[in-house]
Amino acid sequence: GSFGMKILIVANTDWYLFRFRLSLARFLRAQGMEVVLASPSGPYIAQLEAEGFRWLAWEVGRQSINPLREVGAIWNLFRMARRERPDLIHLHTIKPVLYGSLSAWLGKTSAVVRSITGRGYVFLGNDLRARLLKPLVMAIYRFALGAGRGITIFENEADRNFFVEQKLVTPANSCIIEGAGVDTDHYSPLPEPDGIPVVVLAGRMLWDKGVGTFVEAARLLRSKVSARFVLVGQPDAGNPASIEVEVLNRWAAEGAVEWWGWQSDMREVFSACHIVTLPSLGEGIPTILLEAASSGRPIVTTDVSGCRDVVTDGVNGLVVPPQEPSALARALERLIT
Repeated sequence: GSFGMKILIVANTDWYLFRFRLSLARFLRAQGMEVVLASPSGPYIAQLEAEGFRWLAWEVGRQSINPLREVGAIWNLFRMARRERPDLIHLHTIKPVLYGSLSAWLGKTSAVVRSITGRGYVFLGNDLRARLLKPLVMAIYRFALGAGRGITIFENEADRNFFVEQKLVTPANSCIIEGAGVDTDHYSPLPEPDGIPVVVLAGRMLWDKGVGTFVEAARLLRSKVSARFVLVGQPDAGNPASIEVEVLNRWAAEGAVEWWGWQSDMREVFSACHIVTLPSLGEGIPTILLEAASSGRPIVTTDVSGCRDVVTDGVNGLVVPPQEPSALARALERLIT
């Protein structure tokens, strides 16, 4: 039986654990398992500990590609696993998956579950750094995912196919679970607010979420329709695709968009808006779109992995090509009018 099993859940930010994995941790604990959480330090630790979970600090430089610093991160995770002796390690996002797989292989931990939550910067980015990193990351993935036993979870078919075709995983050792899901009691249909239509793009302020495309679309629409275009969320300094605060402030000052920054309760955002958009370059399964749908908001998103899995064009939203502001503007205009 599961009783007495110890599970170590590892992620690259405390925010990730709090936002996407708290319900899993609670569920496992209710089954009689001991759950230990590990991530770099951050503002959400207090809330994780208030829930009664033990949390361990694992510092990993999210932007760092310095192998010496990275060896330290792998070694520290290996030591943590050796000290804690979990029966199973569940790893989330690219670096924890890579380093956790290597440390599990070193420490001979047999049960490893890896969650690939999207292909991320290295695979989506087209700048020189991403292009240089890609073969290196592929080589590490090939070794790490093949090294230990265990299973790799993908959020959509496209991501899984990519990893299978690149021979990074075998079909037998991989499966699809479509995202972290949402609590439909927490996010339930909301009446539309009065006033002019409000269009929201919510998420981390990253270029690969299509924030620039949204701002361009807003500029195109300003003279044509009466609407408000709103960015919700903050930059993510650990991500190479993060948008500078100065840029966000400049857009807001120019009047192209409003920037509401970080909002603790997304239900308030959904109740204040009419349309939700995510013109991303690629996702796992975007939780924000599930929350929007659950709140009864129409969606405009892009025809890319993860996003197209959530929206059926013309049914619960509209689907447009990525990185095309004019196409995004047309779809938004259709819903606004």
